[in-house]
Amino acid sequence: MDLLFPATWNRHCCGSSFPTLHFLQLAVWPSPQASEYSCSPPTMPFYRLVCIAAHYSEYKHIKDLVTRAATHVLDNGGVVRKLESWGTQTLPQRMRRAKVYHQIGDYWTMQFDASPATLRGLNNIMRHDPRVIRWTSLKVGEKVDDVLLVEEKTLTRETHTIGF
Repeated sequence: MDLLFPATWNRHCCGSSFPTLHFLQLAVWPSPQASEYSCSPPTMPFYRLVCIAAHYSEYKHIKDLVTRAATHVLDNGGVVRKLESWGTQTLPQRMRRAKVYHQIGDYWTMQFDASPATLRGLNNIMRHDPRVIRWTSLKVGEKVDDVLLVEEKTLTRETHTIGF
């Protein structure tokens, strides 16, 4: 799993906030458990944002929306770990947003660490942006270790055979 941090993140100075960067200028963080660094990234809840944006013929609309969301997280001290496009797809049903009906949409996800206040601000951005048709924010874990160490949480049912 690649973990993404801003390219200019100072490894020996964790107290400062992250600079404003575009989502294309992110660098890969070697390992969340790397002991070679003098401090570790701040522990914030790990979230996944899934968004359906209105489809436009120009790519700049979706790029602006993703950049705005990622920049909001970075400006408020969060960390964008992964951006993923699921492409343009037909919506399962006709959806209405901002007095416009949509038949197709651009699906994308963003995985990030952020404070709950930053998440509320991101939800406000999504709520007031007319390009967003639907979105949801899912809390994946409380810290990176919760996400990386996936334990089996499902109980297996033992099958008993009854002889006749």
